[in-house]
Amino acid sequence: MTGGVMDRLSAEAGAAPVVAAAEAEADEEADPPAADREAEAQRSHHWARTGERDSHAGLPTPQISERRDPYPNRMQMPQGNPLLLSYTLQELLARDTVQVELIPEKKGLFLKHVEYEVSSQGGRSAQGVKGSACWCLSLGRSLGHSFYPGPRSPEVPQQRDMPGFMVFFRFQSSVYRRYNDFVVFHEMLLHRFPYRMVPALPPKRVLGADREFIESRRRALRRFINLVARHPPFSEDVALRLFLSFSGPDVQNKLKESTQCVGDEFMNCKLAPRAKDFLPADIQTQFAVSRELIRNIYNSFYKLRDRAERIASRAIDNAADLLVFGKELSALGSDTTPLPSWAALNSSTWGSLKQALKGLSVEFALLADKAAQQGKQEENDVVEKLNLFLDLLQSYKDLCERHEKGVLHKHQRALHKYSLMKRQMMSAAVQSREPDSVEQLESRIVEQENAIQTMELRSYFSLYCLHQEMQLVHVYLPLTSHILGAFVNSQIQGHKEMSKVWNDLKPKLNCLFAGPNSSLTLPRSPQDGVSPH
Repeated sequence: MTGGVMDRLSAEAGAAPVVAAAEAEADEEADPPAADREAEAQRSHHWARTGERDSHAGLPTPQISERRDPYPNRMQMPQGNPLLLSYTLQELLARDTVQVELIPEKKGLFLKHVEYEVSSQGGRSAQGVKGSACWCLSLGRSLGHSFYPGPRSPEVPQQRDMPGFMVFFRFQSSVYRRYNDFVVFHEMLLHRFPYRMVPALPPKRVLGADREFIESRRRALRRFINLVARHPPFSEDVALRLFLSFSGPDVQNKLKESTQCVGDEFMNCKLAPRAKDFLPADIQTQFAVSRELIRNIYNSFYKLRDRAERIASRAIDNAADLLVFGKELSALGSDTTPLPSWAALNSSTWGSLKQALKGLSVEFALLADKAAQQGKQEENDVVEKLNLFLDLLQSYKDLCERHEKGVLHKHQRALHKYSLMKRQMMSAAVQSREPDSVEQLESRIVEQENAIQTMELRSYFSLYCLHQEMQLVHVYLPLTSHILGAFVNSQIQGHKEMSKVWNDLKPKLNCLFAGPNSSLTLPRSPQDGVSPH
């Protein structure tokens, strides 16, 4: 569930990592004996077909969900220390990229609703076929730990023309979803993964949803689904596969059916009863420190996001002002109002000025376009990434609250109920009540003891998941450098392009200062030098 190497294939990355890994393993095991090769091929074929491994084969067990397990919904035990994660930001981002686009037409006979096109981009396979390989098998060795139905067959791994090498593909799909579909999907995630960072959904606004609100919600839904698609446990769950690939008429019922008779992650994880064994001794202290750290980081990034929004907004406002400025120059140049008689001597000068002003309006329109491009770029590359990171941090804060108000609170209530039962038991023994009532009370006490034990196990598993989720937050921290790089590049490029247009505009001002009666001269630029005084 938590270990293993992640997918390194994305829509842009191609198949280089997969092929390189396959070749490396092939070199590592070059020229084995013929008998060994035949036995190994039989074992690999048997495992790929049945999902079972020979316990005496001496080969590592791939970290995938075994398809023929007696408990098919039960998550498998990972190797090594399962508490520690080894993902990188590049690996998480390469898992999938999901686009959420607005469908232009609002559907509905009476109440119009907005519909979205949700497209899973996936990656690119070794032979150039899109589909994001999730795990690869080379001579029985696993290069990943996820299994998904391929685009051609719902259950069988995709065979490729590579000896001893099979590639299993993630889905690549494009489906239509409503906001309520996202709501049901979100509920299913909370049901299946109550101890994980489930990002929040944007608010639903039924009446009076203007264009700005709809666009803001679309961006928030895109951030939500990408965080989910790149989250290791979520990306392996059937609910995500259904949400991104099911094209039937009622995806909400399909999602609900997929979780019927299926417990949460605690019930489906083999290591859950032993989660306490993997936790450090000072886990409570680490939890408190991590929570305070995330709170401080969130507050700082919240302010950074607000400043970045204002900077991008100012660029867009500047574009609007420059455009209006140019339009007014054009209006002056196009004015046909006749001059009064006393201004007839200057008619030629005014006519030349009008012609020059009208020509300058084109340059200001170009300036406005450059400023608008810079503002939009900073909205997409800076503000949106800051919002993505804030959504992640907020989901961790929400998880901490669920841990304290949910698991710990239930545990305390169970202990309180148990203490009351023990008192009743002692009181019944003193008062010598009927044996039947005493036996019923004893049975209830045993049940409560089991409930308390389960609550303790859930509490430790919750801390286990919190520790891993904190590690995921740290994996996303390098996103800060991406954001700062995008901001700096946008500023450099924007000022460079704007400066070029301003410099091109300057020579065109000469006509404004030309004329037989003009005593004005074109002001000098800073590059022309300044007076020493």
